[in-house]
Amino acid sequence: MDKNLEYWQNNGKSFLSRLRHWFALLDPSSLLASDAEIEKARTLLQTEETQQKNEKVENAWTLSLSSVHADSGTVISPVFRPQAFLPLSVLLVVASFLPHKGVKPALFWHLILQSYCAGFNHANRNKTATPGNKTSAKQPLLIVGAVSYSACVGALPQIIIQRLGVSSIAAQAFCRSVLPVPLSAALAAFSVMVVRSEESENGIQVFDSNGNSVGVSKQAGSKAIKETAISRATLFGTTAAVPIFLLHLLNRAKFVQRNPLIVAPVRHISTAVALGLMIPVSFSLYPQLGKIDKQQVENELRALTDDKELFYHRGL
Repeated sequence: MDKNLEYWQNNGKSFLSRLRHWFALLDPSSLLASDAEIEKARTLLQTEETQQKNEKVENAWTLSLSSVHADSGTVISPVFRPQAFLPLSVLLVVASFLPHKGVKPALFWHLILQSYCAGFNHANRNKTATPGNKTSAKQPLLIVGAVSYSACVGALPQIIIQRLGVSSIAAQAFCRSVLPVPLSAALAAFSVMVVRSEESENGIQVFDSNGNSVGVSKQAGSKAIKETAISRATLFGTTAAVPIFLLHLLNRAKFVQRNPLIVAPVRHISTAVALGLMIPVSFSLYPQLGKIDKQQVENELRALTDDKELFYHRGL
């Protein structure tokens, strides 16, 4: 078992403990660390007593947990590291949630957002489902199809308003205020399930309580995908709902009625704040080192261990 997974096994047992760690790990300044510094940190964790509390070891853990993939031990591309998710996605999310005047701008921003999310999901998947990091020939086609489909569905509210000539104020309000919330949540979960579908098809590595590999389980792969899909749906669904709910309350205030220009800045800022707060929450909903009951895995794996529970890397 990789050092990163050993860390989560000892320090990520409760939601609050995981949330505290993710707030520290999502510091964007760690993106400035070079690959050499990250490799040096990994070497330090391999050679030094990692249980001791000192600044050098804590910094090494931060670099390792936020920049190194727990399956392959390789450094993740800076664009797709967890701490880069907010800085790179916030503009895309805000732009995607805008009440666009045309279909083309809506399609464009949703296409860029869904492309980035698919790349993030793929870079942070469980790589034991694809030995040697070699994906099947059909997977790139599935990913491109999922991105295209998600972009079209994401722009659906604008398409309905423009193409169907919706003039009713109530119908427009429904398309702009209600429909984006379930769509955002569903599309975020859909992206995870398609991009990481190989984990349920091929199975992922499972470990016993001592960190020894027991084998490969498709059931664990399905559970990892389901948990990550729920966490991502929570992230984007909540991010879409917060500004809508906030603006609904503000529109009743006389100050906002007298100053309608304040609505747009409030929408943008609240979307960015909601996204920033929900990222560590969504990452913490489920443990990075997930558990699965031995009775739920394949029959051939049950006889290989006496443990009642097995562990797997959930991915992100």
